[in-house]
Amino acid sequence: MEPFDTGAGGLLKQPRAVWATAGASVVAFMGIGLVDPILPSIAQGLHATAGQVSLLFTSYFLITAVAMPVTGFVSSRIGGRRTLLLGLALVVVFAGLAGTSGSVGELVGFRAGWGLGNALSVSTALAVIVGAAAGGSAAAVLLYESALGLGMACGPLLGALLGDADWRYPFFGTAFLMAVGFLCIAAFLKEQPKPARRTSPLDPLRALGHGGLASAAASAFFYNYTFFTVLAFTPFVLDMTPYRSGAVFFAWGALLAVFSVLVAPRLQRRFGSPAVLVGSLVLLAADVLALGYGDRTTAIVCTVLSGAFIGVNNTVCTELALGVSDAPRPVASAGYNFVRWFAAAAAPCLAPKIEEWSDVHLPFAVAAATAVLGALVVVVRRAALTRGAAESAAGHAAEDGVAVFAN
Repeated sequence: MEPFDTGAGGLLKQPRAVWATAGASVVAFMGIGLVDPILPSIAQGLHATAGQVSLLFTSYFLITAVAMPVTGFVSSRIGGRRTLLLGLALVVVFAGLAGTSGSVGELVGFRAGWGLGNALSVSTALAVIVGAAAGGSAAAVLLYESALGLGMACGPLLGALLGDADWRYPFFGTAFLMAVGFLCIAAFLKEQPKPARRTSPLDPLRALGHGGLASAAASAFFYNYTFFTVLAFTPFVLDMTPYRSGAVFFAWGALLAVFSVLVAPRLQRRFGSPAVLVGSLVLLAADVLALGYGDRTTAIVCTVLSGAFIGVNNTVCTELALGVSDAPRPVASAGYNFVRWFAAAAAPCLAPKIEEWSDVHLPFAVAAATAVLGALVVVVRRAALTRGAAESAAGHAAEDGVAVFAN
């Protein structure tokens, strides 16, 4: 499968509705890394520990994970446009409220509401883009992947620029940008046809009964623990000003975007998805281990370099999950994300606890071990992953990649 084989003309010549949705997606993904450069500032401003502030990620992704099976249920009943607008409205409200927080508990709670809005908007955005895009699904998927990478890169930068003045400003800034996105989508995006079949919240969980999909989800679970140890715990280890931390994570996000959109598809065509995923996970494990046990300069370099491996893993692992079973791609994607986002919720909570129990190095050793476990799952279950993908390829050919939204 070559989802990114499209010309620049097909990518750029899009209706206003597509650009509005892609722009909202950029802001939605910005929200993931927005707090990275200001985590120490938030801890200082709210008199909180690193473990308490890391719960900003835990509450966000825990609600996102729980909400994943529900997103299809909602969108299949009220339509993609209304689901997207509902999600954006929730982000506007809870991002704005997060900026008014008087305690870390309030901030964690508002981030949970933000996670619900993000689940509804992000899970619907690519389906909306594909339905409205010119140039076929290949251009739509590439546009969405580009929005994802741009958001992941710009989130830390926005957090640094606004957070250097006050840690509250990035939350207000995100609420404002998402409100602009809400108005653009309300103005330019027309309602699309509802799916012929309504989705049950249990459908994604039933889809995980497929061995190949369950294997891909298990590998992604271990990998995401590594991913979010880097994202949520490293800012405390680097202990930089918001500007410097924002620059590090901007470079990290830029590598993630380039390797996700441009490098991963080429590696897949040459070596095959399982081999690329195993190799990338092993390299990520080595990188994270060096990050945890090296000096300050090594930690900065390895943090930035991890973006390359994470970008490859995001693309390859998600495509494996979506192509390995005969479940509709939106359903397979929801089940896959339901599993992997639990690891994204666990890592920010556990890494500071592991440091308290031992030292600052061990959380990265654990993260390296989980990356290796993710690779071992692919090695052991390679036959199920490749056989399932071959069997389901024909069934998915007409779906046009609608559910690659989960990256």
